[in-house]
Amino acid sequence: MRLIRCPSARAATLALGMTFAIPLAAGAPTGPAFARPAPDSFADLAAKLLPAVVNISSSQAMQARAGGPGSGPEIPLFPPGSPFEQFFKDFLNRNRPGQHGDNQPAPEHRMQSLGSGFIIDPSGLVVTNNHVIDGADEITVTLQDNTSLKAKVLGRDETGDIALLQVKPDKPLTAVQFGDSNAERVGDWVLAIGNPFGLGGTVTAGIVSARGRDIRQGPYDDFIQTDAAINRGNSGGPLFNMDGEVIGMNTAIYSPSGGSIGIGFSIPANMVKAVVAQLKDFGHPRRGWLGVRIQQVTPDIAESLGLKDSTGAMVAGVNDGGPADKAKIRNGDIILKFNNQDVKEMRSLPRIVADAEVGNSVPVVLWRDGKEVTVQATLAEKPDDVQVAAATTGDKGQKPTEISGLGLKLAPITQETKDKFSLGADQKGVVITDVAPNSSAAERGLKAGDVIVEVQQGEVSSPAEVQQKVDTVKKENRKSVLLLIQRQDGLQWVPLSLSGDKDKQPG
Repeated sequence: MRLIRCPSARAATLALGMTFAIPLAAGAPTGPAFARPAPDSFADLAAKLLPAVVNISSSQAMQARAGGPGSGPEIPLFPPGSPFEQFFKDFLNRNRPGQHGDNQPAPEHRMQSLGSGFIIDPSGLVVTNNHVIDGADEITVTLQDNTSLKAKVLGRDETGDIALLQVKPDKPLTAVQFGDSNAERVGDWVLAIGNPFGLGGTVTAGIVSARGRDIRQGPYDDFIQTDAAINRGNSGGPLFNMDGEVIGMNTAIYSPSGGSIGIGFSIPANMVKAVVAQLKDFGHPRRGWLGVRIQQVTPDIAESLGLKDSTGAMVAGVNDGGPADKAKIRNGDIILKFNNQDVKEMRSLPRIVADAEVGNSVPVVLWRDGKEVTVQATLAEKPDDVQVAAATTGDKGQKPTEISGLGLKLAPITQETKDKFSLGADQKGVVITDVAPNSSAAERGLKAGDVIVEVQQGEVSSPAEVQQKVDTVKKENRKSVLLLIQRQDGLQWVPLSLSGDKDKQPG
């Protein structure tokens, strides 16, 4: 399966409405489950909404490359000495840009793309996907009556894939309103209108197939899945409820061939509406930012910290001077709730934080030292490029030391180990010099040159301190010990099993 941006919608077969009873388990509520009847027709609703949906054509000037790779078709492979080899070479060279021997520059051509959008204000505000207009130097919006208007970009959100355009019409345009996407339920009827394959105003129908889909397209994924047909060219088009309100913006599909198979994804209207308001006021998204680097809480991590369930997001780095730093949030804390919302898994936290208003002070519930702690964090605006500061400072010391139960050899950080393992000038912690094969550390991917910064959320500066903390964990009969590891790509919490490792020491 391929995930493809450029969606649309394809008509789903409509089932007749019916009433039926579902057998339930003993003790469950009894009674019939009712399905709403299918609409007799979508015609009246479609006629009302079509004028507010537009086709978007974007173009970008491209300079053809003369003679280089990709400048034209490649010569087919023939056996050496074949007469066809020279024939194709001569033919392609004669027809390849810049290959006529006149040293003329290759001609410029324009690359075009098609998509969809919808009008949200009669004055000419149009919403679409950012990928529909990304890189374009000319954008044209075509209305249902074939009127073409030049558009300018008021703002773009690359991460959320949302863009706001403006056109200047001669008269007020038909506009649509955003609905509450949180109110939509799995099984609700939806209508999609767009510009699939450049055909213009195409209407398709289906239902909400699922909510809260994470398709790994960005940190804020929360897609509505629909079986309304979504195809290339429907990107940026609206997904409507039966009240004619926009409850989603069609953005991507799963497809093995590029065509619809009934699995399309729409950005929820509540997210689009919030970002569009920011694009209108500021020209860019203005999301909340906490200033932490996070990782998933695994069952091993939860057990090592005495946490009942492997929920929440574990802090693996805090930006100096950021909101989390000012709120005294620290490495190793597990964020259980943010702004009164449960953090069920790591990937839900960025979305929850982004939805919070910049400048607001919000409660953050943490798991720290075996109990819940609540702090207040004042959110800042998310910077374009966030760098997580690495832990620093060092210690001079002894020769490598074997750590019982971990399958590791460790050494204090000295100028010698800094030079050997290319560590930072002020790196702090204890450096790993050797990892035993088949040990828990090897299975977790630890290697020589990694630095242990903390053990069980406590800083360490010598192999002896590491051994002491490991011994303490063993006395508590825990199955694993939690290490904060500094690597070249940043900090990461790593749980190491303590069972069966005593005899697996590095040689």
